[in-house]
Amino acid sequence: MAFVVAVIREASPQERRVAMTPETCRKLRAVGATVLLQSGIGDRAYFPDAAYEGAEFEADADAVLQRADVLLCVQLPAAERLASLKEGAIVIGLLAAGADAVREAQLVARKATSFPLERLPRTTRAQAMDVLSSQAGMAGYKAMLIAAQVAPKFFPMLTTAAGTIRPSKVLVIGAGVAGLQAIATARRLGAQVEGFDVRPETREQIESLGAKFLDLGVSAKGEGGYARELTAEERALQQQRLADHLKSVDVIVTTAAVPGRPAPKIVSAAMVAGMKPGGVIVDLAAESGGNCELTRAGETVESGGVSIVGPTNLASQGAMHASEMYARNLLNFSQLLIKDGALQLDWDDELIAKTCHIRDGAVRG
Repeated sequence: MAFVVAVIREASPQERRVAMTPETCRKLRAVGATVLLQSGIGDRAYFPDAAYEGAEFEADADAVLQRADVLLCVQLPAAERLASLKEGAIVIGLLAAGADAVREAQLVARKATSFPLERLPRTTRAQAMDVLSSQAGMAGYKAMLIAAQVAPKFFPMLTTAAGTIRPSKVLVIGAGVAGLQAIATARRLGAQVEGFDVRPETREQIESLGAKFLDLGVSAKGEGGYARELTAEERALQQQRLADHLKSVDVIVTTAAVPGRPAPKIVSAAMVAGMKPGGVIVDLAAESGGNCELTRAGETVESGGVSIVGPTNLASQGAMHASEMYARNLLNFSQLLIKDGALQLDWDDELIAKTCHIRDGAVRG
């Protein structure tokens, strides 16, 4: 029996990404899905309705939700919208599991099954479904472009008739996907680039991009590719050595995060005070509290001649390519749930079992 995969427009005015592209629409139809879309879902990412060949369209979001066997989304719809969701539907996206009790209660009431892809196990098999990595790549790229725009200096070295301009010295803190993309972008712009991470195994990745690894003598190697939280003694030593180094840095991009916790504070107000006037900090962790003590999410503040930028939802600024990657992630995960043209969930599959947050209206933790 045919099943319906649905997408409605994202409610947040700041969210330009879309959970399905014309490419993934075609591929879902090829495996037996009926694709039902609210009109205009892709407009803000520059995918017009006409490009979604073979899809059905409804103007009203509630009419779409009432027929959805599978709902794909970037952000979870509002609770009042979820009240229209078909009972027993499957919801897949960046759902921020546990963050909104009202929305979660609505999913439970509708006996939904939810798959917040931020909980996806970080295994080799899961790489093609890893939404955090795909979106972090765009965020790291955009962050460095913001830094270059705000900085009152050229990034590259220039030899001109008016003399030689020395390259800007850029430090990227955190060498996950976002940090590595930021490093690569700064290198392309011609800056002198350093990368810092408390996980020593990232040295090779940083150096492979042509940057210098900043070794402060503190290691926080954790499980699953994430950093563990530093002890008080380790943090004090790290901060002392980092503060001395930042006195010579022109631009800092911070990307450090610990899953499920507030962002670690790495750059203190005292460190900012020690930086050169004209310095720039772009804090990718602004939404989870910021890596810099002075960061304000969604704002740019200045302290002692140093600009601290706290951008939010950076991946949405590259909506077209970010949507293409995100939609492929969702497609690849959705295909785990489809067998012989029908929805069949194999709960013995590690990726399905460990990603699920709510199963048939029961919260799994």
